[in-house]
Amino acid sequence: MGPHPAVAAIRLAVRRVLHDILDEQLSSHPAPAPAPARPGPLPAQLPGQPPHGASTPGPVRAPAPQASHGSPAPQAASASPAAAQDTSAPHERPPSPLVLVACSGGADSMALASALAFEAPKLGIRAGGVTVDHGLQAGSDLRAEEVAQRLRGLGLDPVEAVAVSVGREGGPEAAARAARYAALDAAAERHGAHAVLLGHTRDDQAETVLLGLARGSGIRSLSGMAAVSGAGGRYRRPFLHIDRQTARKGCMVQSLPVWDDPHNTDPAYTRSRLRHEGLPALEKALGKGVVEALARTAQLSRDDADALDAWAGQAEATVRDDAGRLECAKLYALPPAVRRRILRRAAIDAGAPAGSLFARHIEEVDRLITGWRGQKAINLPGRVVAQRQGGRLVIRQG
Repeated sequence: MGPHPAVAAIRLAVRRVLHDILDEQLSSHPAPAPAPARPGPLPAQLPGQPPHGASTPGPVRAPAPQASHGSPAPQAASASPAAAQDTSAPHERPPSPLVLVACSGGADSMALASALAFEAPKLGIRAGGVTVDHGLQAGSDLRAEEVAQRLRGLGLDPVEAVAVSVGREGGPEAAARAARYAALDAAAERHGAHAVLLGHTRDDQAETVLLGLARGSGIRSLSGMAAVSGAGGRYRRPFLHIDRQTARKGCMVQSLPVWDDPHNTDPAYTRSRLRHEGLPALEKALGKGVVEALARTAQLSRDDADALDAWAGQAEATVRDDAGRLECAKLYALPPAVRRRILRRAAIDAGAPAGSLFARHIEEVDRLITGWRGQKAINLPGRVVAQRQGGRLVIRQG
């Protein structure tokens, strides 16, 4: 009898990601071409035959004297020094990759940790875990150490609990997220991990899409979280097609202890209000299937955003003059979605922080091209200014 359907779904999702990691490792460590076969010893020279390798007949050689019965046979010629010293070993397999799981102790990440501990050894992958102590609740250090012990109990190694200091920039949720990812990046570098698995589910994806929709941030914001993200594709999200209830069920049937973070039900946090009030209201008004539809919207939006980004990348070279300055007339001829992507990329290249650069900023810069009335320079985050000068758009540090 196989595992419970929830456990089977969770393990399958993790197995697919681990196979992707192995494929990536093989592509980055291709097996070398087989070495040419070494020539064997030449056959004995027969009487009357030309010497080996000669193009013309040589003198006929007398037969070699036969060894008498019982006497040792003549010694074979010794191998060449190069052959004697050839100790080249066959191509070694690349080292076993290390995959870490980021675990808060909640149902989603505990289900992910359990599946990683089950699947990784079967594929020859090392598996470890990291839990981050944000220090935002009394006893959080003890909670983090308890989660670390649970991860060790699953057989994960290495495992560590990392304490961080959460700032205030961007609000409490954004600041905690920034501190958490910085800690995970540092842990991955410390241990040489190939990837870090995150337990975001389809429900988390739906919430992210709604938050982006509320902010009016455009199609890239509606694309939600990517299955693969971070520097070099470090972060992997195997559960984006699995609902939160399946993860919780998987923990229950495996008797995995879970911790429910009280912040997840605190109405002071926007995502918490959306989770416990907004989405239930939408499902009541529109019927079941809202979460699945929003997750599907995320994927479709991501496909469109990726295509537009690629178009903008190709078009950017065509709208710059010989000095590399943006030409307003050529920018004006582009579709707005492509033009604004070029403007956003130029602002970021000039030093504007991507996380602080909103749609309203890009719209103001866009008006320097589409609604030019002699406006003054536009101030952007990061002390970056954008202004129009002689038919060129100049974006630089102020």
